[in-house]
Amino acid sequence: MLRKILPHPFLTLTLIVVWQMLVNKLTFGNLVLGTILGLVIPIITSPYWPNRPRLSSLPRIVEFVLVVLWDICVANVQVAMIILFKANANTKPAWITIPLELRTPEAITVLAGTITMTPGTVSSDLSADGRSLLVHCLDAPDPDAVRDDIKARYERRLKEIFE
Repeated sequence: MLRKILPHPFLTLTLIVVWQMLVNKLTFGNLVLGTILGLVIPIITSPYWPNRPRLSSLPRIVEFVLVVLWDICVANVQVAMIILFKANANTKPAWITIPLELRTPEAITVLAGTITMTPGTVSSDLSADGRSLLVHCLDAPDPDAVRDDIKARYERRLKEIFE
């Protein structure tokens, strides 16, 4: 019974929080509307999620979110410094292929989204077999270091969360 009402509890909670952030005003009406959306949208979309991803633990998820938020802040400063103080001739943009150990589509999607949300990098393509991700970097003097950093900071944590 509870599974029918809350087929995806994390999605419900996320939708409520995102709705509150979008309206930017905490009122009873906004909270009720956000809760209604948070309950209805997962029920409507649950047939499209037959194999719901299993998430390991809340502390690991919180750790991942904090690491990503920190990296976004640091990358904003780094990109600003590149744009303001580095000559175009001195930048070294690069396409980097990141071999993936992740196998679940949800984990790969979160990794690609995380890379794209971080200023200076964009996920561009996933190989047909799903075993590598193509990423463009604004400035990558050492592409191997960028690849290793993405694998260590994001992919390792996502593997612990999703698999």
